[in-house]
Parts: sequence; structure tokens; C-alpha cells
Amino acid sequence: MFSFLKKILVFPFLIIASTSCSSSLNKKTKPNWSSTSDTIATTVYSKEELLKSETNFTLSSKTGADNYNAYLPLLKDKKIGVVTNQTGIITITDYNNKNAFAYKKTQIHLVDFLLEKKIQIQTIFSPEHGFRGTADAGELITDGKDSKTGLPIISLYGDNKKPKPSQLEGIDIMVFDIQDVGARFYTYISSLHYVMEACAENNIPLLILDRPNPNGSSIDGPILEPIYTSFVGMHPVPVLYGMTIGEYAQMINGEKWLKNSIQCNLTIIPCVYYNRNMFYHLPIKPSPNLPNDQSINLYASLCLFEGTNVSVGRGTEKQFQIYGSPYLPKSNFSFTPSPNQGAKNPVYNGIECFGEDLSSHSKLHELELKWLLKAYNSTEDKTKFFNPFFTKLAGTKTLQQQIEEGMSERKIRKSWKLGLETFKEIRKKYLIY
Repeated sequence: MFSFLKKILVFPFLIIASTSCSSSLNKKTKPNWSSTSDTIATTVYSKEELLKSETNFTLSSKTGADNYNAYLPLLKDKKIGVVTNQTGIITITDYNNKNAFAYKKTQIHLVDFLLEKKIQIQTIFSPEHGFRGTADAGELITDGKDSKTGLPIISLYGDNKKPKPSQLEGIDIMVFDIQDVGARFYTYISSLHYVMEACAENNIPLLILDRPNPNGSSIDGPILEPIYTSFVGMHPVPVLYGMTIGEYAQMINGEKWLKNSIQCNLTIIPCVYYNRNMFYHLPIKPSPNLPNDQSINLYASLCLFEGTNVSVGRGTEKQFQIYGSPYLPKSNFSFTPSPNQGAKNPVYNGIECFGEDLSSHSKLHELELKWLLKAYNSTEDKTKFFNPFFTKLAGTKTLQQQIEEGMSERKIRKSWKLGLETFKEIRKKYLIY
């Protein structure tokens, strides 16, 4: 576990570099979500606890960003652009020389870390929710300056989803470090697409610091049909695609999904001691309305409600862990949305909604449809249940038609089978782990 590992894998248009040293351990107490530069813990772990690390990412593994010895030499004396947000966290582990199982962990943001290492950052590019990750879903993000470092920030959301050539002038290499959650309509992979395209068109290499997909073992849902391509679905993949962001970038490149089939010069720094069946607890919430592991696991299934008249708990403290609406039958569970961080004007603001609390539901490994079907069947005026956004989220009109026709969940799932089998064969070519 504490041995030194060094591995170089070479693919067409891609270099995957990995170096690792001591295994990293995580504290057992709740992390401070608001901090990116505080010491986390000093703890002593037994050897028995360390043996459990094969199923727990946080006990033995490193993200690509944590694997900084692999990429700092590639950035030396270069002018770089950084595509990141609040999830670009590096965890530095210092071990007690007198006790191999005692350690101190420090979290620091990638931008601050690179500046400390005298790397020349020219520009920060931020996706939906902004650089600090506090903006509402869909909220317009403007360009500006980072209050801490003074670096210019360019928003990649709104009218400027793709970096312009003028915004890339003078940049020698781009670094991409954003935590994904493995759902097709989570827009960070759409930002990845446009960054890759801009880098390819402007002959700028792209360095991706890979991070685990917390839903990395799940592959499920309908395949997006090209006619329904949008920023919440840009590629012909299922809702749950079971790939890390580095693997997904390889697939974008290999399948030539960029404009004019252009390909990006990729270097991927992989995670170390990682397999996709490991439990992965995110060190910081990836967006304002995904506050914990449960919401991240339920997100892909409950997000389909965003294309209906049902709330997913925006404006509460259980976002994407509950669902309900004023149009569902009264029940023992209800909630009343009100403005909060990430939902300044939530759906059904101030109106009591009836539905279901899923905050204690067991972990999902597939796209769950039973709640969507239950809500539709329980809605009296079904003509008002769906809205046009549902087709964009589903990536097909078929799913809505199947639900309206009363098709069972088993038959709906059977209709996905061929598409999923085809996708899995494509996916195999691009897996790193």
C-alpha cells in the first residue's frame, strides 16, 4: 500500500500519466464544506481499518489533482488557463515519521496550490454555478475577478459556453479540474466538450485532473437521440454512463463528437489506487443543490422531475432527496419551499407540497423510475404533469410517451436494453480503471 508506483500509458491523442507515493487517509468527522485551505484532522488508524481501504476511496486513494507530482513538471514555465470551480480541491497528507498511521490532512484549492508552486495562471474559466459554486441552476454568471487572487474569471455559462480565441490568447496549456456526478444532464461534461473543442481549434493542449465518479458503477437509462441535443445532453449516452471525467473526455475525442470531428490533445492525470466500485465521498458539494452523498446518488433519478410539475426539494434542506407538489394527494409527508442558497425563487415558493422523503433510501445502482411513475399516476390532471424540458432531460420523446401510455417499468427498461448494450461496447474502449 505504501510502495511507490509509476505508470505511463499512451493512447492516440492521449497521454495518461500516474505517479503515487504514500496512500492517503481521510478523517472520520464531517468535513468543513465552506473551507478550502484548513487542516482537516490528525488521526491514528489501525492496520485493520486500513485493510478496509480497498472498498473506500477516501482511505487509500488519490484524485488526479492530489497526484500533483505527475503534473507540476508539465506546467513549469508555462502560462496556463484553469477550468475549475469550488470542487477543484487538493488534499495534502503529511505523515508522522514516528507513526506510519498518524497523519495530518490539509485541503487547498487547485488555484491557490498552483500559485504557491509558482505556476503562472493567466485566466480562470468557470462553469455553471460559478467559480465559487454558489449560483442558482441556470443563473447568469458574469465575468469578473477572483477576490482572493485577483485573477480574471471568464464564465463558461450563458452566452459564452465555449472559450473564445481572444480569451485563450497567450495560454500555453489548459488545466481542467471539475468534479462530475455521472449524470448526462449535469452540465459539467457539456463544459468539458466546449473546452476540448476550443483547445483543439486553437492548438492548445488540455490537461485533465481526473476525479472519481460517485455513480461510477451505474450505466442505465435511455440513450440521447441527436435531434434532442442541448446543453443538458450533448452526446448519445445514457442518463447514467459510469465513467470518470477523464474517461469521458477520451470518449468525446475517440468518437469524434467535437465539431468537424476535430480531436483535442489530451493529457490525463488519473486517480491512484481507484476502482469504480469504491465508495467515494466528495470533499465538497459539487453544486448548491447537491448537498450530500444521498442527493448525489438520487440526482439522476429525481432530476427527471425537473421536466414535470413536481418539485425536487429546491428551497429546502433536502434538495434531490425529496419530491412533491401541491397536485399530489395529501400524505404524511409534506414540505414548503422557501428561498435559500442555490434557489432564490424555488418552484412552489411558500406552497405546501405533498410527496415522499427519500433521504434514508438505500443506495441506487440504476436509474429509478418508480417515483416518476407513481407521481404521474397520482396526478389528477395528467395533461399538466409534463413540460417541454422533460424531453431534453430524457434525451428522447419516447420515455414520456411510454409513461403516458401506461407502460410498466419493466417494459420501459426492456426498451433501453439494445441501446445500453451498444453503449457499453463503445465505453470499453475508453476506460482507465
